[in-house]
Amino acid sequence: MKTIVSIQNLDKSYGHFQVLHGIDLSIAEGEVVCVIGPSGSGKSTLIRCINHLESFSDESRIEVDGIRVVRGKNLAQVRAEVGMVFQSFNLFPHLTVLKNIMIAPMRVRGTPPGEAARKARELLARVGITEQADKYPEQLSGGQQQRVAIARALAMEPRVLLFDEPTSALDPEMVGEVLDVMRKLAGTGVTMIVVTHEMGFARQVADRVIFMDSGRIVEAGTPAEIFDNPREERTKSFLRAVLNH
Repeated sequence: MKTIVSIQNLDKSYGHFQVLHGIDLSIAEGEVVCVIGPSGSGKSTLIRCINHLESFSDESRIEVDGIRVVRGKNLAQVRAEVGMVFQSFNLFPHLTVLKNIMIAPMRVRGTPPGEAARKARELLARVGITEQADKYPEQLSGGQQQRVAIARALAMEPRVLLFDEPTSALDPEMVGEVLDVMRKLAGTGVTMIVVTHEMGFARQVADRVIFMDSGRIVEAGTPAEIFDNPREERTKSFLRAVLNH
């Protein structure tokens, strides 16, 4: 299996507070990895470092498809290959749904407008909201906005998709529709790294589950290993708390 994301000795601090401590992680092409753990454990910071939305120490090394993640020309190359779906959607409010999806391929990849529009409509069909193409984000429910955000990330045909707690800002009844789209995506062979509180989704969809606490990877394994037979006491206590909730 080819390694698509390689992370070595990843340290990240905010002033005197160290958020990540020497993280080592390799993600294989086509792998679906779910990152779980308590709030403040460094999960979101970890994935935000992959496309340099967060800076990190000079001694740390991250590569995406063999390209080192550093400031400068490499970064545009990396970001063209890494799609990101945020918890707060981050759509452009002044653009229609269709234009939100078209803009990056046109600007970054030089896709002609006609082709970008055709592809955007295909992606809206794929996430199940074809009829919303000409609306503006504020006219959509949270679940619909998040599905637009997923379509927008897919428009760049990324090698890797990062999801930063994509359902945490949604009303409970909208969580399912977004997770359904992500389940279908997971079956298409795209590499996905998902920070999530949705344990059922992680158990069902992930190839590998990573449990983080206090800026470290405490334990990693298959969903069966992590959920049914965790080795570490910290993992056990976390799962007891969230699964008996």
